[in-house]
Amino acid sequence: MRSEPVLVLLVEDNEDHAELLKRTLREAAAMVRIVHARDGEAALDYLGLSGTEPGEGRNETPGLVLLDLRLPRIDGLDVLRRIKEAKRLRLVPVVVLTTSSAPSDISRAYRLHANSYLAKPVSFDHFSRLMRTLSRYWTVWNARPGAPRTAPAVPA
Repeated sequence: MRSEPVLVLLVEDNEDHAELLKRTLREAAAMVRIVHARDGEAALDYLGLSGTEPGEGRNETPGLVLLDLRLPRIDGLDVLRRIKEAKRLRLVPVVVLTTSSAPSDISRAYRLHANSYLAKPVSFDHFSRLMRTLSRYWTVWNARPGAPRTAPAVPA
């Protein structure tokens, strides 16, 4: 198990989805801290990528970004592009988690170096199950650069 909690930057404007994500992240991975940005501008500000000359960031670098595409102020694809252009953030996994399953959105996200693309299921049960699996994978099972690691038990 990890010795330090994984910081997750959740970029989601839908409050119901955000609450469900937060709850399932905490249930699936006890060692997680969540910062919630409600729009693309808030996410870029948190990451120190606001303005014309991005700084080093005054906040801790997340171990994972969960990113909706359809965001107010600044679109999720623009946020993804800015994250992957920033040398200090390039290795941070970004999982696009959105309602869109449009092939053009999927292609654009991967061209911008998304680490994963998941369309949110409509069913509450399927959404909950997806969030539990996603939470375990990215915050417990996945190895991250520079993070000390011991192998967790994988459920049967």
